[in-house]
Amino acid sequence: MKNIYVIGAGFSGISSATYLASQGHKVTILEKNDLPGGRARKLEENNYIFDMGPSWYWMPDIFEKYFQDFGKKVDDYYELIRLDPGYRIYYDRDDQLDIPADINKLYEAFDRLDPGSSRKLKKFLKHAEYKYHVGIGKIVYLPSLRLREFLRLDLLTGLLRMSVLSSISSVVKRITRNEKLIRLLEFPVLFLGALPQNTPALYSLMNYADLVLGTWYPRGGMFRIVEGMVKLAEEKGVKFLYNTPVTGIKTENGIVTRLFSDNREFVPDIVIGSADYHHLEQDLIPEKNRKYSEEYWQNRVMAPSAILFYLGLNKKLNNLLHHNLFFDVDFYKHAREIYDHPQWPENPAIYVSCTSKTDDTVAPEGHENLTILIPVAPGLNDTSEVRESLYDYVISKVEKITGESNLKDHITYKKIYAQSDFIRDYNSFKGNAYGLANTLKQTAVLKPKMKHKKLDNFYFAGQLTVPGPGVPPSLISGKVVSRLISKHYNS
Repeated sequence: MKNIYVIGAGFSGISSATYLASQGHKVTILEKNDLPGGRARKLEENNYIFDMGPSWYWMPDIFEKYFQDFGKKVDDYYELIRLDPGYRIYYDRDDQLDIPADINKLYEAFDRLDPGSSRKLKKFLKHAEYKYHVGIGKIVYLPSLRLREFLRLDLLTGLLRMSVLSSISSVVKRITRNEKLIRLLEFPVLFLGALPQNTPALYSLMNYADLVLGTWYPRGGMFRIVEGMVKLAEEKGVKFLYNTPVTGIKTENGIVTRLFSDNREFVPDIVIGSADYHHLEQDLIPEKNRKYSEEYWQNRVMAPSAILFYLGLNKKLNNLLHHNLFFDVDFYKHAREIYDHPQWPENPAIYVSCTSKTDDTVAPEGHENLTILIPVAPGLNDTSEVRESLYDYVISKVEKITGESNLKDHITYKKIYAQSDFIRDYNSFKGNAYGLANTLKQTAVLKPKMKHKKLDNFYFAGQLTVPGPGVPPSLISGKVVSRLISKHYNS
């Protein structure tokens, strides 16, 4: 039995802790904030409940598999609802497309907008399904420490069929030239860290997750997942220490010997860093033990950050669904302002989540809870002037699209959250919201390593290492690092 400390109670931290505790290890999670969940914390004010971070529940099979690993089921911990429609895309006030749960209805929608395109879409999704089962079923469970992990016939054959050298944009345009449908098919890769024309077609697996596996919602909000995971972890013996930020790391002879949190110290046999990788390496690990330089980190390509608006309204809104994408502007101009020429966007697309459309427990009766998100470049300076200017922008846009007026008169709760908040709450590198970009040069063995090269008992998990950003990959990251530790200490 090892005495294991996990830094950070996000999805990967809780996941790794639960797997290792179930093997008999003594596991303690040190969490900086007063709630678990990392970016998936909840905000509860004035009887409104907001998901602070992730709000899309995709890849339900990954969550089911996680709980099954411990002899449990998802519905042992929360109620899952499939949304139908999954979401709505607004191209303008009177021009919208609802994405149905029934795939046959989606094919009909494609043919209405572009006659004959459904045949190509079926072929595209069939290939995307293959990528999903190889990519999510096999490749993401590799620790990616060495290239030879991939030197298996089944994986090599799979990689050859996964279009890693083509762009998602080029593949999508073989299906349709209809700009509305192109935006639909390119939207899932918007947060991966590159323009669609620079994102490998491998990631069409996201389209399979979106359009075939569907969009789901845990009643009560995404924090229900966190609560379920915490309950399971505690059942396995994991101890959670909140308001316990790790402020220092002591090393001797290539191992971590002490973790410090203000006036407290902890003596680990093994440490898992589930907090921000850059922060752990550059701010806490002694310089002589660092694997990566600051120059290395500055040269990494980051996925977007975000500015979020959490708003409670004392009225119901028409013409909104649970998930809403506003693509009424130049989609590619906004993307270039994120990826090619980082700056605050002039006229951005927005995403609006209104979980009160599905769930009567997250807002008072007759009220709505809105979370409005603008993806933006990381590393920007979010002044109060910028925040308020973009607040005015999103209110104006929601008014225009929904036909509502004087929304500000009905806002009873308002909170704006941006880069400086990500840095303060999560020590987020450059204030990023989504982690490391999934570019070809930052995939698998080319990501920051899960096993620290200079510290024998230090490991990493989460969105800046393998397999990458997102809730399902973070769950998997915890499992992969637990396997790696078990293999290392049982060999």
